[in-house]
Amino acid sequence: MLVSIPEVLSKQQLKSVRELLENADYVDGRLSAGKTARKVKKNHELATDSKLHGQLNNIVMNSLFNHPVYQAAVLPHRLATPFYARYEPGEAYGQHVDDPVMGPIQGRYRTDVSTTLFLNEPDEYAGGEIVIQSQIGEQKIKLSAGSAITYPSGSLHKVAEVTKGTRLVAVTWAQSLVRDAEKRELLFNLHKTREALQKKYPDDDEVVKIDHTYINLMRMWAEI
Repeated sequence: MLVSIPEVLSKQQLKSVRELLENADYVDGRLSAGKTARKVKKNHELATDSKLHGQLNNIVMNSLFNHPVYQAAVLPHRLATPFYARYEPGEAYGQHVDDPVMGPIQGRYRTDVSTTLFLNEPDEYAGGEIVIQSQIGEQKIKLSAGSAITYPSGSLHKVAEVTKGTRLVAVTWAQSLVRDAEKRELLFNLHKTREALQKKYPDDDEVVKIDHTYINLMRMWAEI
């Protein structure tokens, strides 16, 4: 399930993030890649020891985690510290699947859902689309600054070569409360229906039953 999440970051938040990243120290992005992905990855990422991570995460991760669409679609249980990536002309990330397990030995988490949050506008660079393989073919995605796309971490995907300008993104992963992607999609669709009906018919007995169904499906499928 691909879910686009608009306006995760406000214009002021984007301005603050861009100012922090403007003179940041970047390192070769292959340093954070697995053995297979390292062969097809060509970008730069904010150094892991950068003091900027705390300030950036306070803006980016707080906004993402608290966004109602992200909560409903991902059902996050554990979240990864994001990578802040920069792509210059000639840089790309070839076809790959995200590592199934990430994190330090004492803090491992399963990657169920990947999220790319765009930090600059699509007209600031050429190319750089994230291309995700789905059942209906390739999905090419390039969103406005402050918007995010979530997708199954096990999906085959790539970042097309940037041919002009600079592409800035934050990329993170989540272990979901519901491991199965199809179950997450069912719950997300049911959630949206429940929300709409609760607004329209707040006291209707049938709407209450839908609410109870959602709650009990979560109880049945959640892994904690």
